[in-house]
Amino acid sequence: MPSHRILLPWQSKVLCGAKHVRTIVVKLINNCGGCQSNSKMGMLHNLADLIKIKKDKMTILVLGLNNSGKSTIINHFKKPGDQSAIMVPTVGFMVEQFYSMAGVSIKAIDMSGATRYRNLWEHQFKNCQGIIYVIDSSDRMRFVVVKDELDLVLQHPHLCNRTVPILFYGNKSDAEDSLSSVKIAAALSLENIKEKPWHICSSNAISGEGLGEGVQWLVQQMRFAMLSNKDASKAKSKHSK
Repeated sequence: MPSHRILLPWQSKVLCGAKHVRTIVVKLINNCGGCQSNSKMGMLHNLADLIKIKKDKMTILVLGLNNSGKSTIINHFKKPGDQSAIMVPTVGFMVEQFYSMAGVSIKAIDMSGATRYRNLWEHQFKNCQGIIYVIDSSDRMRFVVVKDELDLVLQHPHLCNRTVPILFYGNKSDAEDSLSSVKIAAALSLENIKEKPWHICSSNAISGEGLGEGVQWLVQQMRFAMLSNKDASKAKSKHSK
């Protein structure tokens, strides 16, 4: 399925994922014998933060208009015994817990997309590490509303100055009149999002097509952002002393 992604400049050094980072670590160990001990260990510590295997805990918001397929997408990632056979519209919001393929424990806050509940979205912005924005790729009549709501999210004070990665699902890609991810990106002017990494992919919440790829990208980007924020906090603390 076609997909598009934007990475910030500081992320270009780690484009190829954990396998390539491990290769870099091995090369550093083999070739950095002449480096000072503290400098060498500092580099290896930062790289290890990216590839260490642990049960990271992250909070993501699942946003989008009503009937876009948000709850069905979340349901797909639950353990088979916890999945719901019948999906009902979300009232207010629901909190779900599941593990991604990367071994990360994710708290997903499924926000209702109904008009009367969209004002609740902003109350969750401050504490999230990532956003999934679900779009019904066949609902062309409401694309203007989708863009208006997205613009409000991007401009909110709790998000506009933070590196919060955004995953866009062009859901219901199996529908006959669905738009491709390229056309959705153009309709929403996603190319104007400069300060946050974003990725869009076509998805089918019923079959699961495209869902795994998207969540793997989001988890990786949240880890990058958390590491970057951690380093920034250390630098700020060091400077203030």
